[in-house]
Amino acid sequence: MSQAYKQAGVDLEAGYASVERIKKHLERTKRLGATGSVGGFGGLFDLGVLGFRHPVLVSGTDGVGTKIMLAFLLNKHDTIGIDAVAMCVNDVLVQGAEPLFFLDYIACGKNDPQRTEEIVAGVAEGCVQAGCALIGGETAEMPGLYGEGEYDLAGFAVGVCEKDRLVDGRTILPGDVLLGLPSSGLHSNGYSLVRKVILDEQKISLEDDVPELGQSWGAELLQPTRIYVRPLLPLLREGRLKGLAHITGGGFIENIPRMLPKGLGATLQLGSWEMPAVFGLLEKLGEIPSQEMYNVFNMGVGMVLAVAPSEVDDVLGHFQAWGETVYRIGEVIVDEGVHLV
Repeated sequence: MSQAYKQAGVDLEAGYASVERIKKHLERTKRLGATGSVGGFGGLFDLGVLGFRHPVLVSGTDGVGTKIMLAFLLNKHDTIGIDAVAMCVNDVLVQGAEPLFFLDYIACGKNDPQRTEEIVAGVAEGCVQAGCALIGGETAEMPGLYGEGEYDLAGFAVGVCEKDRLVDGRTILPGDVLLGLPSSGLHSNGYSLVRKVILDEQKISLEDDVPELGQSWGAELLQPTRIYVRPLLPLLREGRLKGLAHITGGGFIENIPRMLPKGLGATLQLGSWEMPAVFGLLEKLGEIPSQEMYNVFNMGVGMVLAVAPSEVDDVLGHFQAWGETVYRIGEVIVDEGVHLV
């Protein structure tokens, strides 16, 4: 093999070893429509076997932001892949689409096959939770651009929806009810501010246990992003949801208006949902204004649903049957913007 390339910092043998190690993880994610095998130049998916009348493909791509730097610090890489999948499939889901397949991209300074396997194992777990196939990806070794212990992770998801089941918010009306599904913590947004407060300003050790959290700062901050596919897909197929907002960067203030027609806004009733302790701790430690908290973080609600008043009881019953917690957090109003009351 090329010794000159290895001396330049790229280890082809490590790349081959990584591919072999991740094959079993891709196998876990097989689903109807996924064809082909690992190692081809492109991932294959047969859309024709799914039986859609007028299919519309919905795609999304994202990364995990600076949350990945905490994975470096803690040398824990087996959950960050779940975040990458979640950020993509949740965005596909809010358009009414069922996620079909996912591809990942890992860029690193030095390819460590064991670490790469840990990352991809997390990606595969996210795909299993989302019911989509991991049909390919790329690991790029780029010494000089990344340090030896550094990497970045991004992904790309494609879903499908019947054209007449697309969710675009156009039927939302004043008086429609807003329901919230709990987050699993910070998810994958606001970590530049989190690191500034916890690491730079407060000099807190990530290994420190925090009574309010019931675990260490590190465990709390690496809690993977929740994937909402399974509880929401049945409602989407039945056409019971008028709009969905994935609460990511921009928090409530920016994301809820994205699902609303022009001229409409929302009121949110503070205290109507259970807020995880991590948000209060960050607000206090960083002396962050309350309004800014709602403009950066999900504050304990990772997905907001717009539902007609006549559908609310049935939707609540659906979540109860699934054993899911759901909060009635507000309503749609004739006044643009998000109003916290």
